[in-house]
This record gives sequence, C-alpha cells and structure tokens, in this order.
Amino acid sequence: MLTLVIIIAVILVATLGYMQQAKFGKSPSGTRLERIKKSPNFNDGKFQNLSHTPTLAEGHNWFKVLYETYIKNKPRQYPTHNIPSVKTDILNLPIDSAVLVWFGHSSYFIQIDGKRILVDPVFSGNASPIPGTTKSFRGTDIYTLADLPVIDYLFISHDHYDHMDYDTLIALKDKTKNVICGLGVGSHFEYWGYDNSKIIERDWNEYVALDNGFTAFFEPARHFSGRGLSTNNTLWTSYVLQTPSMKIYIGGDSGYDKHYSDIGKKHNSIDLAILDNGQYNEAWKYIHNLPKDVMKAAQDLNAKRIFPVHSSKFALASHDWDEPLVKLSELNKSFNIPMVTPMIGEIVYLKDNTQIFTQWWLGMN
Repeated sequence: MLTLVIIIAVILVATLGYMQQAKFGKSPSGTRLERIKKSPNFNDGKFQNLSHTPTLAEGHNWFKVLYETYIKNKPRQYPTHNIPSVKTDILNLPIDSAVLVWFGHSSYFIQIDGKRILVDPVFSGNASPIPGTTKSFRGTDIYTLADLPVIDYLFISHDHYDHMDYDTLIALKDKTKNVICGLGVGSHFEYWGYDNSKIIERDWNEYVALDNGFTAFFEPARHFSGRGLSTNNTLWTSYVLQTPSMKIYIGGDSGYDKHYSDIGKKHNSIDLAILDNGQYNEAWKYIHNLPKDVMKAAQDLNAKRIFPVHSSKFALASHDWDEPLVKLSELNKSFNIPMVTPMIGEIVYLKDNTQIFTQWWLGMN
C-alpha cells in the first residue's frame, strides 16, 4: 500500500510539474477575471452553455468511450497515404483578392477587402500538449509560418490545443496586429508576451468595429474550454465577420442548438458558413456537430455556402478519417447547398458561388 501511495504521489507531482510549462497558458486573474464575473454567461465559477450540455449524451459512459478511443481496432482512423495538397503562394496573393486557403482541421487564412485574417492556426504538427501524441496526418503540413504575411486579425474560437497552438502563436507574435477572442482567452496571449493593447476580448452577443467596414460579432457556441486543470474559465465563441462585401460565419467547435437559428435571424443570411464537421461521436453530440447537424445548422444560418472543417488532419475521434466528408456529401444531395471542400492549400474564391471542388478524399484508404 505504501509503495502504491508513493507511486501515485510521484505521478501527481510529475504531472503538476509538467503542467507548469508556458504552453498550458494562464488562467484569467485581476481585472480580466472581474470582467468575466460580470458576464451573464458566467455562473458558479464557470462559463455555461445556453442549454444544458452534459459531457456525454444519454446512454453512453466513459468506459465505452475509452474502449472505442484507445482499445478498439480502428483500421481507417488514419489515412494510409499522404493527404493531397496544393502549395499556394500566400505571400504574393493580390491584396484585392477575396480568397480563403485551408490548412486542414480548423485552421485557415482569409484575405478579403484588403485585410488578412487567420483563424485557429495549428502549424506545429501536433494537437496535444504532449509531444507526438496527436500527430497530423502525412501530407498535411506543407505550410510553415514563413509562408504567411502579416496578419491583421487573428481569430481564436477557444483555447483547446487543436485550435490554439502554443508553438504557432509564439512564432506568430511579431506577425499579428490584433487578436480576436472570447472573454478570458486573452490571459493566455498576455502571458505569452502579446501586447495587451492588441488583444480584443468580448462576450457573446457583443461586437467590435474593427477597421474600414469590418465588424466582428461574438456569437454563442455549444462547447467548452480549458487548457490545464481548470475548465470553462475562458469563453468559447463563434463569430460573424462582417466585411465591406461579405458576411462570414466562423463557427469554431459546437454542438447543435438553438443558437444557430438565433444567429440566422439576427444576421439575415450568411455568405459562407464555416462549420465543424469531424472528430464527432454520438457520445458527445452536444459539443460537436454530427454531419446531419451541420446541414441543419447551415439551414438555420441561412447560409449560401458551407465550408465543413475540423477534419482531415488529426484523429481526435474513432470514426474513419474520411467519414465526415463522405457523410456530409451524401446528406447534401437532399439539401443541395453549395459546399466548399478544397484540398489543403487550394484557393477558395470567396465570391464565386459556382466554384467546383473535386471530392479529393474518394479512393483513398
């Protein structure tokens, strides 16, 4: 018994010591924490979703989830071949072009109306604080930060590691003019050396006028947050980015809920809805969209086009690596909403609703 206690104590001390590293960020404190406490979305010491949101859906348990995640054989969870990609020269894109370039998972670059925007960048090849544990698929890391220009607005949907990568953000510090994030997330950036005057934090249903006809609306999502032992002490959020010529929904991570229809009514219509479609499971359907939820969300948002993300780079769930795109493409035969499905690096022309994309994932193992 004494030996077991010693082993457990050593493991706990080692874990706590490891978690003192800068990559885990810093919890909100001081005036930032006081601002958080005034939020209508912060109760009982944590941010809360608009609807009751259990971690696991009814009929599921952690034993089953752990078995499916770590023990069950999943022969197609990872692709056996390189993910196809295209290397676009982002540095030399004409400043007046309206384009999007996807880097896999939920990371993408937008250039529109003279501004350069980056969303949830992960360029380290790993979506976990433990090196080598959640590695990117082969062929997905063709871009480096040297391929990016100076970023006018860096949008962060929430502080999970597959959306907010420490190594990437440290390297981006001198290339980033402004950071846009939910309440509390700025604490990490300030801790990592970002000038606090560049950090713009807001609550759900608030907005900030940026520059030259750009407005960022902070909208709800149904998810959670946390980088260390504390959870839900920073706000996960979606955005509606209003530019002089377009309205883009930046969905981040979310399960399906009434917030989609509320956002659709508030903003009338969305030119491009970027929605998470991947790393899902029926067990956590309340915090990640299932493919059928993506289609319902697109309808609720009155979306003219949809761009499904959160797939094709990391295996964070037990489904086949290509299942999200296969299922969504099949479902869309009934909805017939123009769908944006580029290869990594392929240029998406934001104002061309007729652009055709190949189903690049077909025929791959």
